[in-house]
Amino acid sequence: MIITLPWLKDHLKTKAKEKEIIDKLTNIGLEVESVKENSEELSEFKIAKIMKTEKHPNADKLKVCDVSVGGKEILKVVCGASNARDGLITIYAPPGAVIPKTKFQLKVAKIRGIESRGMLCSESELNLKDKSDGIIELSVKEQEIGKSYFKSKSEKAIDIAITPNRPDCLGIRGIARDLSSTGIGKLISLKRNKFKQTSRHLIKTSITKDKHQGCLTFGSCYIKNIMNKESPEWLKNKLHSLGLKPISAVVDITNYVMFDLNRPLHAYDADKIDREIIVRDAKEGEEFEALDNKKYKLKKGMCVIADKSSVLGLGGIIGGTKTSTEFETKNILLESAYFLPSSIRKTSRELAINTDAKYRFERGIDPNSVLEGLEVATELILKICGGRASKFIITGKNSQKNRIIKFEIDNFENLIGIPISINEAQKILISLGFICKKGKKDLKVKIPSWRPDIYQDVDLIEELIRIKGFKNIKLISPEKKREKETLNFKQKLFHLSQRSLASKGFLESVTWSFTDSKIDGQFSKGEKEIEILNPISSDLDVLRRSIFSNLAIHLKKNQDRGYEDVSLFEIGPVFFGKNPGEQQIVAGALKSGKIGRKSWIEKERNLDVFDIKSDVFKTLIELGVSEHDLFISDKTKQCYHPGRSGSINLKSEKGPHLAYFGEVHPAIIKKLDFKEPNIYGLEIFLKNIPEPNKKIRQIKKSFQPSDFQKSQRDFAFVIDKIFKIGLLERIIKQIDDSLIQEVTTFDVYEGENIPKDKKSVAINVTLQSTNKTLTEKDLDQISKKIITVVREKTGATIRS
Repeated sequence: MIITLPWLKDHLKTKAKEKEIIDKLTNIGLEVESVKENSEELSEFKIAKIMKTEKHPNADKLKVCDVSVGGKEILKVVCGASNARDGLITIYAPPGAVIPKTKFQLKVAKIRGIESRGMLCSESELNLKDKSDGIIELSVKEQEIGKSYFKSKSEKAIDIAITPNRPDCLGIRGIARDLSSTGIGKLISLKRNKFKQTSRHLIKTSITKDKHQGCLTFGSCYIKNIMNKESPEWLKNKLHSLGLKPISAVVDITNYVMFDLNRPLHAYDADKIDREIIVRDAKEGEEFEALDNKKYKLKKGMCVIADKSSVLGLGGIIGGTKTSTEFETKNILLESAYFLPSSIRKTSRELAINTDAKYRFERGIDPNSVLEGLEVATELILKICGGRASKFIITGKNSQKNRIIKFEIDNFENLIGIPISINEAQKILISLGFICKKGKKDLKVKIPSWRPDIYQDVDLIEELIRIKGFKNIKLISPEKKREKETLNFKQKLFHLSQRSLASKGFLESVTWSFTDSKIDGQFSKGEKEIEILNPISSDLDVLRRSIFSNLAIHLKKNQDRGYEDVSLFEIGPVFFGKNPGEQQIVAGALKSGKIGRKSWIEKERNLDVFDIKSDVFKTLIELGVSEHDLFISDKTKQCYHPGRSGSINLKSEKGPHLAYFGEVHPAIIKKLDFKEPNIYGLEIFLKNIPEPNKKIRQIKKSFQPSDFQKSQRDFAFVIDKIFKIGLLERIIKQIDDSLIQEVTTFDVYEGENIPKDKKSVAINVTLQSTNKTLTEKDLDQISKKIITVVREKTGATIRS
């Protein structure tokens, strides 16, 4: 919304300076975005006098003018205007100036052999009018010659960002009202001069009772025998200051009232209306030519203003060419109506039309301003154009009842933190146009019809603190003591997982929760596909069922770009249904390539399953799961290599499922055409990570080295072939935690001297006490205990 200070002062009596007003606007929530001189780009255009004109020697329609722009220098300018004559005062554009209409930069040029230094301008060339005959003729004093024409008429344009909830401030009077409530000035009462309404209203108006009727009120006035002409200078200057082109007195008056009072109006050439005005729903496929010279095909339900034969305008949005007013127009029908914001918004969006009227109606103008708009505009038309006006005809709902809110004054302090007296609150609200009835501790507040954003007492509190001043709210330092943790366990787990995987050399990838169905199907065979009805792209057509789907896409992209050793991870949702809650957060990682590639420190080798197993083990331990509680099995998903993968559960095979790890299935690698086929992955299901009773850092015990010698014993157990070695190690470790420091499998043998359904497992056990050096007797006792417990729990025997 652009305003100028002189126009603002038509409504606000104030001695405040420009900066004070601008600061006050921002303080009350009307943010000033920019302040600029309207004439900044036009300062080079000067008032000039034609001293002498001569016929161009080489062209019949051109004249060579001697032009004075002040001082002694006389400039030669070639001009084709028929009204160029001796003594005419006009506007001169020097070389280098840019003509507003054509955006053409002037240069010194020869026109039919005569050098022309600049140009004499018409109103249309300066965007002051759409059409003009000849150059501008000014009636100014000789002393003005040489001065910038626009500088002398300049007003600063203040651009204010109006939020959608404040349609009342889309008129200059609304802004003046807000400013007056701050005490910066006094709101000037609107004066109405009575005028005679002696003519008959010759056009019948009606509103149909359609299901989705978008017009509640249609007011009109028939004005006959007018003389539509150019607007007076004061009105032209008002519109110029907002960057608008004057068109004709009638159109300019309707625009003036819209920007002044936030009351959109429309004028029809009454002689072009077929018998009557009908406000109705459009018919499907009905066509209409608007004032922007475009033809629109209308849809059923759009609100139109029509006569007996055709559509004349889109209600509240734009008029039509059929009944547009011209300078020859003698009789007009002036419209002031109220249209529903929802109807305006829907129609303008479907037809892609944006106008100043639409901008106001869709936000909700004052429904009770229909009559006021007619009064102001009719008075101005009669004053400027003459004519005789009819009585006003209001069709439909005549006025809207104002809401009443009971406002408890103590609620202000409860919410804002500072007190306000009932008298101060009443004074502020009355200055904003509210009607207040005071009680002991409350106000009954009648909301003005121009404030559709006020519904409850908190809205009134906002108005009060806005005017009282946000600077009056006392600053309170936040309490340093936190009663609750900032993050809950699941949130902490998410961030801890990020840090843990990153510490192992993985780079984080952040992707969509939807993916390519072809790739997702490779990692989620046997699971139901979850399609997206309206995907943003054909290769993002399903919700991902595996965290690997998008990681695989980006791993392949990196390989295709020449990166051989790639490690990526992502933490995000995977879906197993489309209903709420049918998803879980998974930390997933993929890595490919080699260990120690071209390294002098270690021997180069391919990644293997034990590398990814180490990563998943360490990550789970860092997330607070005890190493002793990690139960490994070989039951994995189809997307893993069946012999080089594993599954981890909590405590037992039937415990909560914590993770998968292993080599990606060779069939998938071949199908997706990876350049580096050596690819391993891990998946950790964060929802199954148990929440510890203590903080993770408190659970982890500090390392306390023993001062006593450690001993090692080797055992070779003959055990069932299907028995898991990890479970055997766990059984041994749990026999005596205080003495058994480490259990390691160093050999597995099947073959000669071993039954076919058995295997020999060689295990090294490290024994060490923190209290003493273990004697041979101590070592024998613990060794016998290990053999006994293993035999009892597994049926294994010592290999002889």
